[in-house]
This record gives sequence, structure tokens and C-alpha cells, in this order.
Amino acid sequence: MQKLSDAHGISGRESEVAEVIEKELDGFVDDINVDAMGNIVCVKKGDDLKLMVAAHMDEIGFMVKYVDDRGYLRVTPIGGWFSQTVLNQRVILHGKKGKVYGVIGCKPPHLMKEDERKKVIEIKDMFVDVGASSKDEVLEMGVEIGTPVTIDREFTVLKGTKVTGKAFDNRAGVAMMISAIRETKSDATIYGVATVQEEVGLKGARTSAFAVEPHAAIVTEVCVATDFPGAESAYMDVKLGKGPAITVADASGRGLIASKKVLDWLCSTAEKYGISYQLEVAEGGTTDATAIHLTKSGIPSGVVSVPTRYIHTPVEVLDLSDLEKSSLLVARALETASKHFKP
Repeated sequence: MQKLSDAHGISGRESEVAEVIEKELDGFVDDINVDAMGNIVCVKKGDDLKLMVAAHMDEIGFMVKYVDDRGYLRVTPIGGWFSQTVLNQRVILHGKKGKVYGVIGCKPPHLMKEDERKKVIEIKDMFVDVGASSKDEVLEMGVEIGTPVTIDREFTVLKGTKVTGKAFDNRAGVAMMISAIRETKSDATIYGVATVQEEVGLKGARTSAFAVEPHAAIVTEVCVATDFPGAESAYMDVKLGKGPAITVADASGRGLIASKKVLDWLCSTAEKYGISYQLEVAEGGTTDATAIHLTKSGIPSGVVSVPTRYIHTPVEVLDLSDLEKSSLLVARALETASKHFKP
């Protein structure tokens, strides 16, 4: 989890994360391939039943869009950011000559008018300061238009089994997928797919599912925990430490509505092996399962998620015990799939 969280890779620029995944699955699968979109497709050969476990490996971040004459950079968000989260963060610019460090700034409150101080500062009004004094200096550092930018934050252990870091959405899902594939003794042919560009439109899931055309799919993800101040208004009961969350529906049904067959598969597996689980019905947000289950003539798809606090911030928090139980559930579900799906 630490290796994955500390790796950097915004949508469309996931190669650093992909290297970690390939190393972690080397020796546990029969084939590892990279498709035209950049998805990592890992195949564990078995019988005619094809099962897909998909986890997106991209993280939200930014991309340089302008460098002014004084050496300050303007960026555009890649993925969904709440602007208040972005201000005053330290960032890494992944330039041609290596990593360049910078900070995100804006006009200080000392120079703001009273009405300005009451407004949320938008990302378009922020800039990145890399310490340069001119545009030429920035270019000399290897930073240019299109350079990816990620948050400079490291994985840290909190109390007990709780941890915090960046990009738990969705490196936790990637860790779950890796662990499940290593653990499972399924007779089916397993396709472990680390997808690209989920945060900007579920793109890698759409193309990889089309190519694999599995008989069923599990998406491994994170979901919004509602066990902290301010989350009560969501009227959801998803907590850290209570096990994986199985999605019933997300995005108020505009994304995935899991079929009864899929829910029976996942829930009965959890109950058979004594794995505590939670059910999730969400109004906002969706996952790769939305793209996968609509591929070709339709693919039965479910989502197993790790409850996570403060999603889409650099300080996401989860409980490693939930991640362990989630991985176990997916591993066992792959073993019981033949009772629910036929090749």
C-alpha cells in the first residue's frame, strides 16, 4: 500500500504506478501485457470461465498549461478537485529532467479586499511557484506545457491499523486486486487489470473490458466513509473497521445498479467465509464498473470497496483491516464464481 500510494501517476501518465504493479504480480500470473491505452493486463490462466478484477491506477492531479515571464505556472486540474483542498499544497512537477518541487500559492489575505477573503479561491486563480525567476529558468528545469503535476505527500501510519496518504483512490483498490490475485485458488482464468484514466471518464475500463469480454467482473475501489463530523447528512452507514463495502447502486442509479445475481455472489461469499461487510447505496460518484457492465452485450459487474475518509484530498484515511478483508472477499469470490456464472 505504501509503495502504491507514494508512487505518482495522474490520468494518462500512470507509468510509475504500473512499474510497481508489474513487480508485485511478477511470478503470480502467467502473462503481463500493456495494451494500447496503457492498461496493465495480468492473466492467471485457468479454465473457460473468464473473470476480470479491475482497479484504476490513476490519481487526480494537474497539468501545466501556462508559464508566465516571471516563472510562475498555471495548471489545469486533471480529475475532480475541491479547490479549497488544493491551496498551499506542495507539489511535484514531473518534467523532462526529473522531478521538480513547487508550491501552490495565490494572492495572500493581507492583500485581499474584505469581500475577497469571504470567497472560495478557485484553481484558476492559483499558481505554482518552483522558485524560478523567469520563463526561461522554468524551461531549463525541464518543465513545459503539459508537464504532469502531483501532490507531494507520503504514506503515514496513524493510530492502530489506520493509515493516511495521497491517492488511496484508487491505490487501495490496486492493492486489493494484487493481493486477491496472489491469494486466490480459483480454477477460472483471471484477468487482473490496472486501468488508466478512470478519473477522467472511465476510459481504460471501457477498452480493456471490450478486449477481455469476461463472464463477470469485480471492480476493486474505495468508497466514501460517513463516520466523521459533517458526513452525517449523507444518511449512509459506511464506517472504517467494519469490513468491505459492496455496492448496491451508485450515482443514484445513473452509474451501476448491481444485479441481484452479482449481489448474491458477493454477499453469499462473504457470509460463507465469515467476512464482515457493509452495503452501499450512493448518490454521488461512480466507478469503472459503470463502463464495464455496459460493454458489448453486458457484463455482470460488482464493486468491492474499502471505506475511506476524505476522498480526493492528499490526506485520505483508511483502515488496513478493511483492506485485508476486502482482498480476502475478492479472492474467495473468484473461487466461488463458477456456481453463479457459466462460460
